Amino acid sequence: MSSWPRPTTADIALRAFASSPSRLFTEASIGMQDILLSDEAQKTLNSHIRHTSQWQIEAPHENEDKSWDLLLIQWLEEILYRAEIHNQWLVDCQLAFTWGSEKVTASGHVSWVESEHIEREVEIKAVTSHELQFKELRAGENAYSPWEQVPDFQGPGWFCDVVFDI
Repeated sequence: MSSWPRPTTADIALRAFASSPSRLFTEASIGMQDILLSDEAQKTLNSHIRHTSQWQIEAPHENEDKSWDLLLIQWLEEILYRAEIHNQWLVDCQLAFTWGSEKVTASGHVSWVESEHIEREVEIKAVTSHELQFKELRAGENAYSPWEQVPDFQGPGWFCDVVFDI
């Protein structure tokens, strides 16, 4: 496990760690889905028939800075949208990114099950930019956790904090 639910004032949040930006997207995606699942759904998730698809999002990209944080919000919103509108509950994903001069494309190879079979504990209304972080840690750098249930992390690697409106 590389993501942990963390406390926040009125909503739900998570912190995730990974070795690369693409892997961090995967960890944050699975972490968000885990927050939503009921205890029973967590036990039975692997008993459902899995499907695979390619999901893709695009976002404007104007300068040399890679806006990983804003792209993460858009990707997590896509996951919520697919579950609600297309009956596709993400179980796992691997992402690749293409950074052009004017836009970035995130392409995900996604494993999913039908959402109608998944019992949810909570509902996320939105992925917020409140307290949003998506940062690289160089070798020897630390991300100290102010939360008892979330471990500290030492680079090299990447971490993110995401808050969800419930």
